[in-house]
Amino acid sequence: MALPGSTTMTTPSKRQEGFWETVRTVVYAILVALVIRTLMFEPFNIPSGSMIPTLLVGDYLFVSKFSYGYSKHSFPFSIMPIEGRIFESTPQRGDVVVFKLPRDNKTDYIKRVIGLPGDTVQMQDGRLFINGTLVERERVDDFVYRDNTTGSLLRSLQYKEHLPGGKVHPILEDGDNRRFDNTSEFKVPEGHVFMMGDNRDHSLDSRSDVGFVPAENLVGRAEFLFFSTDGTSATWQVWRWPLATRFSRFFTGIN
Repeated sequence: MALPGSTTMTTPSKRQEGFWETVRTVVYAILVALVIRTLMFEPFNIPSGSMIPTLLVGDYLFVSKFSYGYSKHSFPFSIMPIEGRIFESTPQRGDVVVFKLPRDNKTDYIKRVIGLPGDTVQMQDGRLFINGTLVERERVDDFVYRDNTTGSLLRSLQYKEHLPGGKVHPILEDGDNRRFDNTSEFKVPEGHVFMMGDNRDHSLDSRSDVGFVPAENLVGRAEFLFFSTDGTSATWQVWRWPLATRFSRFFTGIN
């Protein structure tokens, strides 16, 4: 029993118990985080402008891992020896999807699903044809944004594209005779999808060396933004964070 005014001593065994309890707590937290990241949601950030105006450079988003089932690429470093996909579900046309670049199975890309298995896809004079039918587009106000590299303001022609099935989403065009505005007809094989960026003249996608994307390379569907910064503030410039942060984009869904 401790005497009045004395200091209670902590025995080495109690200190050791406290240490191992802390270790267990940390391990459990890491395991829970890994399960959530692998099976439910994984965060990604946007480093390039290929999906402007839907996604801006500096956006941070969550991707649902369960939307299309699971493959080896659902796991960190693609370590699980899974062939194909389990609990597989086919993407919907117009979904915004993170996938592993087919040529290296490592690099994460994010694009929009344009062609499904069995579809034909072709660009003619900047216009999209799916299964031989011209996809309707509607001219809307120009999209103005700041280039993260130069800091200059850029203005692009903006349209609303109406995909078969009812999905409507924005696209940008510099014009209708740019790179990849005229292509041969692509026939999407079974077990693959055809991807395109919304910033049509500034996107490397299935029209170029990305090619068709196998179903097992799909990581998940982009669901919503949780943070966004315009890149004008360095990490250590705390006083500039509020001006650099795009608060209006927080917790917005991805169409």
